[in-house]
Order: sequence, then C-alpha cells, then structure tokens
Amino acid sequence: MEFIWILFAFIFGVLARAMSLPPLIGYLLAGFLLHLAGMQSSDTLQTLSDLGITLMLFTIGLKLNVRDLLKTAVWGGALSNMILWTLTFTGIAILPISLGFSHFMGLTWQSAALIGFALSFSSTVCVVKVLESSGDIKSRHGKLSVGILVMQDVIAVLFMAVAMGEQPSLWAFGLLALVLLRKPIGQFLDKVGHDELLPLAGFFLAFGGYELFSALGIKGDLGALVAGAMLSGSIKASELYRSLMSFKDLFLIGFFLSIGFTALPTGEIVVIALLLALLIPIKSFYFFNFHGLLGQRARTSYLNSLVLGNYSEFGLIVVALSISFGWLSKEWLVILALAVSFTFIITSFSYRYSHRIYGLFKGFITRFEDKARCYDDTCNLPAEAEVLVVGMGRVGKGAYTALSSKMGGHVYGLDSDEDKARLLQAQGVHVLFGDGEDADLWCRMNLQQIKLVLIALPSIMDIKNTQEQVRASSYAGKVVAIVRYEDQIHELAECGIDRIFNFYTEAGVGFADESMALLSQSTQPS
Repeated sequence: MEFIWILFAFIFGVLARAMSLPPLIGYLLAGFLLHLAGMQSSDTLQTLSDLGITLMLFTIGLKLNVRDLLKTAVWGGALSNMILWTLTFTGIAILPISLGFSHFMGLTWQSAALIGFALSFSSTVCVVKVLESSGDIKSRHGKLSVGILVMQDVIAVLFMAVAMGEQPSLWAFGLLALVLLRKPIGQFLDKVGHDELLPLAGFFLAFGGYELFSALGIKGDLGALVAGAMLSGSIKASELYRSLMSFKDLFLIGFFLSIGFTALPTGEIVVIALLLALLIPIKSFYFFNFHGLLGQRARTSYLNSLVLGNYSEFGLIVVALSISFGWLSKEWLVILALAVSFTFIITSFSYRYSHRIYGLFKGFITRFEDKARCYDDTCNLPAEAEVLVVGMGRVGKGAYTALSSKMGGHVYGLDSDEDKARLLQAQGVHVLFGDGEDADLWCRMNLQQIKLVLIALPSIMDIKNTQEQVRASSYAGKVVAIVRYEDQIHELAECGIDRIFNFYTEAGVGFADESMALLSQSTQPS
C-alpha cells in the first residue's frame, strides 16, 4: 500500500514539475485519483501528515522573530482580514440559503458565518512552501505573511479549545519558564555537532514541544512552534533548519495526499468548491487594502495578498470539528477540501509570476501607495560602488569577501532579509537592504557607475526575475550568476546573463589553485 502512495506521489509530482508547477499540486491530484481508484487512507498516512505539519511549524519557529508578531501590520492585518472576510462570506451565503440551493439548505446565518470563519484562514503549509521555493521566506513580505499565519494558527487553537470545552491545565502557566531554557538548549545544540545527531536533536525538540503542550491541555502544534521560536537567532538555528528541510518536505507529502482521501466529490460539490475558490480575489483585496492602510508599501501589500490568497488546512480542522458537533453536514468537509486544493493551485501559479505581473501593472498597483511616506526598502548606491552582489547568503557573502579583498570599498551587497542586512552592516560589511526582484528598486537606483552585478540567489526563478528587472532598468554592465547544479546552467543560458558559474565546480578549482600555490611555495629553495 505504501509503495502505491509513493509511486503516485512521485509520478504526479514529476508531471507537475514538468509543467512548471510546484510538486505539491501533483501530490494533491495523486490523492484524489487514489481515492477515486478505491484506495483508502491509513493511520500511516495520517501519521506522516502529522509529522510533516509538526516539523513545518518547528522550522517556522526557527526563522521567527517574536518581535515581528507585535507589529500592527501582523496582528492588525490578521484580525481585520478574518473579521471582514467572515462578514462578507456570511452576506454572500445568504442568497443561496434563501433560494434553497442544495447543500445550502439547512444552513443558518450562524453556520454560514462558521464556514466563513473556517475559510478566513490562509494555508500555512502552502504559503511556507511557496515562499521557501521562491527564496522569499526572509523577505519583508515573507516575514509579514508568516507572522499573519502564526497569528491565525493561534486563533485556530483558541477556537478549538473553546469549542471543545477543554481548558488548559493550571500547570500551563509554567510554560512561561521555558524562556529560561533558551540559552541552555542553544548551548546543547552547539555540542551536538554537524552530523545525523543535529536533525535528530531537531526531531526531539519539535516533538518534545508537541507532547509537552498536549500534556498541559494546549494544542501540540503550538508547542512545536514555540520550541522552534526558542532557538530562533541562535548560532545553530540556520544549520538545524537546513538539516530538517528534506524530512519536513517528505513528510508533508502525506498531508497533501491525505486531502485527496477526505471524500469523493460529486459534480455539484465540485461546482460549489470552484465558486468558493473564485471568491479568493476578495480575500486578497482585503489583505492588500488593510496592509496599505497599515503603512506597507504597495508592492509588499500586493505580494502579501497574493501569497495569502488561499484557504487553509486549519479550515478543514474547524469544519471537521463543527461536523462532529452537528453544526454542519459532512458534505461541507468535501467541499472545503476541494476548495482548499483549488486555491493551492491558484496561489502556486499566481505567485510564480507575481514579480512579472507587478512589473507590467506597477503603475496601477502603486496608485494605492501613500506617496508622502518614505519607504526604506528601496535604496541608492554610493558613488564609489562598482560591483553589486545580490544575495548575501553563504555563497554571496563569500563572493563579496573575495571581491572586496581585490577591489576594496568598491564592492557592495544587497539582501532582502532586513535583519541580516543590519547585522552585516554592524560588522562593517557594505550591504544594503532591498529585494533583487523589486522592479522599483532597480528603477530608482543609479547604476551608471556599476560595472558588474553578481546574482547569488538560491532559487532559479529568483535569478531569472532579478535578471529581468536588471535589464529592464537600462543597466549596461555585465551580469553573472552563481548556481549549485549543472542543469541549472542550461536553464539560465537563455536569460541574457553574461556568465554562469557552478558553485561546486568553482569552489573545487579555487581549492586546487590555492593548494598548488601552497605547494609551489614549499618547494622553493630557502
């Protein structure tokens, strides 16, 4: 049985990739086809799904800055959107209820509001996957989106606790003391090393947090998130995050497959789910406008509204709970499962081309921006800058260091992670805060004195988008890019990039050159 699941997930994941779609869409389709073929879900698949969600929340915590949750744009954006969307959906649902449409018969305005509340959540799984695959998880709009997702998750946990009538144990107040363990746990991870013990330690902390919170009457997923947040900013946090990525992605396949096993849809159910998916632009519109009112730049609001424009797996949990209490009919779980799947596809496709769409329609989108406000995510290069390194990760920072040793202060870096940019600036590194895929940034930047732009971004799509924005800005200098794999060179060959380097090949050549230089020095007569 497990082999069949793996086979279908692999085949349809490959097909989705071949059509330039995220593999998760293939996994969703595989789940529905397996169910259609008469296959049944099992405890094993559900266990994989639960493991994936727990690890995902733990890794979110590793990248989370708790101070971000206190920003008005985060909690204000989350609450305002949920309230207004719930009211809007309830108003829209009154029409089919009053006309006596099938599946809407028997609904009251209270149950319609409950469905609207379930649909007000955005998918943590989908959004994080999309942001990670595009390299935007640490960008300003990425952090804003993750912060809103965390707020929504907390609200979902509170709702389920109230609905089920369960109250946390009095011992739950003792969880506040966990902050005292932040430093000891960080020191413990430092002693673990870099081999298989590191991801094993991650498993221990993630599921340990889950079990601790569950034992105290609090949803365990929140415990996994808190466990990760305790380690956020520690020395080993980034390395631990990378070591868990493959495990998390593998286990999450079980989640996407399990959605397909929810129930077999009828034609009418599919139509209702499609109609619900068509309401997504309203949800995105609310996100865009509220974040504009809360002081965000139009581009940030636009990207945030696109990536959060979907329905959530937590909505399925809310509906399943409501069905168990007799508040909704079981058909609504199937309807919402399909609607969630459709919006996953919409988000994955629309966000893939989000930067290109913004470049085409930025004149219209920026009309909603406060022109009097000064935004800090566009910048100007100093007059002495001649080389610009886009992306200050491990590869980009290494390239910056090597170039700076030869060109001195004529080399500058650019990174979309605001916290990283500030940290590097404090270390004396010439780095600016800005997103390489931002069309406005390049249009407002004076590039006349720049001779070379080096793109060191993790995602191929990021490199393509950055190259497109650089060329659109009338930049006349050279552009080079660094990739990790040989097939990526062929994929970028037609983008107009002057030179593409394979990171591992160049590292090997550099290592050999340095070794030969050392050898020649040792053989010279004294």
